[in-house]
Amino acid sequence: MAPLLTPRRVVIGANAHADLASALHTARPDLEIRGSKFTDVTLEDLTWGDAYLGFKRPPVPTMGNIRWVHSTGAGVDAWFSPDVLPRDIVLTRSSESFGPMIAEWALARALAISQQLLDLALCQQERRWEQRDIAMLRGTTAVVVGTGDVGAHVGRLFAALGCHVMGVSRSGTGDPAIFKSVVRVSELSRVVAEAHWVLLMLPLTSGTRGLITRDILAECRGAVLINAGRGAVVDEAAIPDALAMGWLSGAALDVFEVEPLPETSPLWSNPRVMISPHISGLTTIDGAVAGFVECLTAFEHGEWPKWIVDRDQQY
Repeated sequence: MAPLLTPRRVVIGANAHADLASALHTARPDLEIRGSKFTDVTLEDLTWGDAYLGFKRPPVPTMGNIRWVHSTGAGVDAWFSPDVLPRDIVLTRSSESFGPMIAEWALARALAISQQLLDLALCQQERRWEQRDIAMLRGTTAVVVGTGDVGAHVGRLFAALGCHVMGVSRSGTGDPAIFKSVVRVSELSRVVAEAHWVLLMLPLTSGTRGLITRDILAECRGAVLINAGRGAVVDEAAIPDALAMGWLSGAALDVFEVEPLPETSPLWSNPRVMISPHISGLTTIDGAVAGFVECLTAFEHGEWPKWIVDRDQQY
């Protein structure tokens, strides 16, 4: 069978372009490679190349002669906004599983909150001996919104500590060995009312943008919101009010509608908010290159890679 694509000139647009280029050259020395920060990629680069490796679309009017884009992240929303990638360009995503790293990030935040680590650290700095009751995760309810690879890893860790883990997904399905029950998104407002932890592990698509509305937050009864999906999944402006009204008792946020989070955001100064700079699931050099090479090999064997992005579902 003839190959579907035969890319030989690869343009890399990433901060770590030199490391990516070196690793890719080692794996496939037959390829020609150009690399720079994605903001420095030019139309001349894209006219020269036939494949692009990077997380974001370069700031140029067209993709030149690029016929295949391989996203270095699991989430590909950057390729659908503000402009949709032309459908004659094949889009694939990373094969790397970010689930284990994100699950540890989420569990660390839940334990830090339940064990009151931030307040205890402040007491230590002030040399205050202040007794308190410490809650356990065991016996609490964790609602994981998004039951795919990342959500499954998160659910597995919380279940291992004795949490009652529920799932929410578009299809209403999830691994029954992890999730005690899984409901469709239409039941979200009901299940968040039962949650101690609401964990958002969703990609950003046209269907998930703004999914966690102010009304959904108002149904929470003192839950902690943990978001490692995408910031625009939540009505971010409603979070301070949700904390003030007691709908939420805390929040751990790794993603935001605008990144970096503006200095003017009230989230910075809220003592019940834990902020991290989009580091819960970091792409590795080896993972990015392995996914690219896996897809390239499939093309060369006349096959569609398993990591093809569904343009309608946007993941």
